[in-house]
Amino acid sequence: MNKKLMTFSIAMLAVAVAFAAPRTSKKPVATDDDAPTTGKEAKIMLDQFPKLGRQSTLAAPSLQGGSIVGKCYTKPRSWIVLEAKYTTFVKWQDQLTFTWHVLLETKSATENKGNKEGLAPYSYFTTSVTYQNIPQGSHAASVCLHPSYLERFGEAKVVGLVITNAKGEILQGDSDGTVGPIKPHTKWWDDQKIMNDQQADGKPTIERRQGLMDRSKTIWALVNPNDYEQVAQ
Repeated sequence: MNKKLMTFSIAMLAVAVAFAAPRTSKKPVATDDDAPTTGKEAKIMLDQFPKLGRQSTLAAPSLQGGSIVGKCYTKPRSWIVLEAKYTTFVKWQDQLTFTWHVLLETKSATENKGNKEGLAPYSYFTTSVTYQNIPQGSHAASVCLHPSYLERFGEAKVVGLVITNAKGEILQGDSDGTVGPIKPHTKWWDDQKIMNDQQADGKPTIERRQGLMDRSKTIWALVNPNDYEQVAQ
């Protein structure tokens, strides 16, 4: 490991301030126990956090139908599908916003072996999805990356998720990851030493990119649609 990447890893280790309660709690957990939502006590439990690495990749469901050009790919292509499961404890929530932070590791790219393009070691993606009219009970939230991102930029190695209400108050959040010595339960995306780190040649260690999509805008919208609430426009 060169000196710059070592400095990058040490910086990650320094950002080890927890911002979420453990997900193993059997009671509803919120950052602020008194955080209100439309005048009611807002309690949310994050039951299942997204899988990482190869466990987050899935071959797209196949839909049979007519095609003029036929198939362009003869083998299945895998998507990065990040899914979280959560429970709400009030009769109705007007809205909840899920903000995702995802770090892909280039060396794990399935079709870019050896990083022939000389891309940055890591690629950062973020997006927010707001669900509305959420009834009490168990729900799912999900974002996806097209197969080309897995093939070119690699697998999801670090994921952060923050859930806020209509007032912007944090109700729940967590992060998990396996990049260097980075520890779970930290807001690594807020640390500029990490996000703006440079390699020995002056190029960025992390490249910011676009492309992370809400599940409802992909083929995955057809899978278990009842688990996902309506996305606000």
